[in-house]
Amino acid sequence: MRVLVVEDEERLAETLRRGLTAEGFVVEIAHDGNVGFDLAVSDDFDVIVLDIMLPGKHGYQIVRELREHRVWTPVLMLSAKDGEYDLADAFDLGADDYLTKPFSFVVLVARLRALVRRGAPERPTVLTAGTLSLDPARHRATRRDEPLTLTPREFGVLEFLMRHKDDVVTKAEILHSVWDAHYEGADNVVEVYIGYLRKKIDIPFDLATIETVRGVGYRLRTDS
Repeated sequence: MRVLVVEDEERLAETLRRGLTAEGFVVEIAHDGNVGFDLAVSDDFDVIVLDIMLPGKHGYQIVRELREHRVWTPVLMLSAKDGEYDLADAFDLGADDYLTKPFSFVVLVARLRALVRRGAPERPTVLTAGTLSLDPARHRATRRDEPLTLTPREFGVLEFLMRHKDDVVTKAEILHSVWDAHYEGADNVVEVYIGYLRKKIDIPFDLATIETVRGVGYRLRTDS
């Protein structure tokens, strides 16, 4: 099994090299983001261990650009941070797993083996609903081939609606899937973001495809 470790802390990188080699991995090391990205694109690896804070390209940029280049190698990200937004950003950009420093080497190996067993299936194809198109992997959305500028949260709400197009979804379902399963704030935040989306994907195109179903929730209708 071939693993690429992109880590600028040389002592940690060498420790990972020795430990992973002892576990049967073939290890390639890169100490900066530019070299790591080039290796990940040009060579075949079973899994990538990617630090977030790197010289050159940072980890978020690397994983985003890998997915844009249709490189689906599983990525486990490392960070000295432990905030929930860092975790969410990593997954939103296409990472497959995440560990906070300091971490257990035993846990790291277990996570890597799990990612290798899972493999690298291609990410979801482009979602469409009439003239609306959304590419989860490239984090791009268009209507009538015109790019839509969406915040990450708006993108998440739209993706959920498109995955359930023509079905009625509740505010609770949207909150659970796009915010957090343990979100305890008011559910009217969904109304706010539905309003934002309408101003970006419907009103400029003289459409009304996001429908409010009174007492229930919302439905994204497919425009003709």
